[in-house]
Amino acid sequence: MISVLYISYTGLLDPLGESQVLQYLKFLGRSHRITLLTFEKPINLADPDAVSAMEVKCQEAGIEWHRRIWHQRPSLAATAWDVFWGSREATEIARNVNAQIVHCRSYVGSLIGLRVKRATKAKLIFDMRGFWADERADIGRWKRTGIAYRVVKKIEKSLFVQADHVVSLTRAGIREFEQFAYLRDNPPSSSVIPTCTNLDLFRDSKKKNGPFTIGYVGSVGGWYLFDQVAEAVARLFELDPEARFLVINKGGHATVREELTKANVDLSRCEIRECQYDQVGEQIGRMDAGIFFIRPVWSKRASCPTRMGEFLGSGVPCLANAGVGDVAEDLQNTGTGVVMPLGKADDVDMTGIVQALEQLIRLTKQPDMAIRCRKAAEDLFSLTGGVAEYDRIYHHLDGSDA
Repeated sequence: MISVLYISYTGLLDPLGESQVLQYLKFLGRSHRITLLTFEKPINLADPDAVSAMEVKCQEAGIEWHRRIWHQRPSLAATAWDVFWGSREATEIARNVNAQIVHCRSYVGSLIGLRVKRATKAKLIFDMRGFWADERADIGRWKRTGIAYRVVKKIEKSLFVQADHVVSLTRAGIREFEQFAYLRDNPPSSSVIPTCTNLDLFRDSKKKNGPFTIGYVGSVGGWYLFDQVAEAVARLFELDPEARFLVINKGGHATVREELTKANVDLSRCEIRECQYDQVGEQIGRMDAGIFFIRPVWSKRASCPTRMGEFLGSGVPCLANAGVGDVAEDLQNTGTGVVMPLGKADDVDMTGIVQALEQLIRLTKQPDMAIRCRKAAEDLFSLTGGVAEYDRIYHHLDGSDA
């Protein structure tokens, strides 16, 4: 068994950590020795029942889970603190378990992993998850002339140059970084592993009774253009007086109601609820179609929306926008959704929203649509496929794939 230290700056007690870290590692732990180091939010650690439940899940999967407290403010100083002390603990763990590979999720985890590599000679996987510095700049939190942006871009260069393998969520992301001046003549070894979905949890429920229901899953702030989603829902309700809107979200219900109200959406036709990760698939099964709009800035070319695989795995076609990762290409090539064009300023061109909604409704009525969506999910977002690719990378880096 290959000994792998997996470092994630996203906590395992966060929904994203459970869906995008634990789901992979549960399967990888069957054939490799997995040791996990995560950074957890204090509010999540304050829930002993949640911590105990996650410990049981890790034990059942054969994962040795170490956790540190995630510090938030002041931003740069807090992150520097986490990197310093996290690097010391990660190096000690790596030596104790004789880690052959340090697999790191995103930039902060990978910076810690780079220090582990230098100290132990373990092979480093930079699982980039997106262009972090440019994401912060594109959303207006950092200036490209500022010190934070410039420091992280230097870290990014070190990671790309010194990593033994790079994993990108999208084909578009690889095309972008291979054009960086310092990589153009010597691109790193890389693979595309999109945001995969445990398709055992997301299946077609055969629901197609009652009023047409469009659904939304996940966060509503930051990158997500929920104001334009609300506009689309308003137009749908005008098209179909019986249509409904179902929102599955944690912590953003006030924002959801505020944006829907601004768009003059009838809230009595909307259901806004929270549920556990393993119940999301059941809720998607109540939907006829899914919708998500994401700010189409340059940095998002390396992003892969988690909800897309969940919708398609549940047999539900999507209404989404271009300019984000491989979303437009994948929906159009598989015939499983409708793609909205880009607007003039990092938004979605909504002038054709009525026609797009009409097209989406027609798609949901095609008798083979659920089957087509499921096949697209299996081909593009299968957790089994993602795990198999990680397994291949591990064996390749260990030299045991011959």
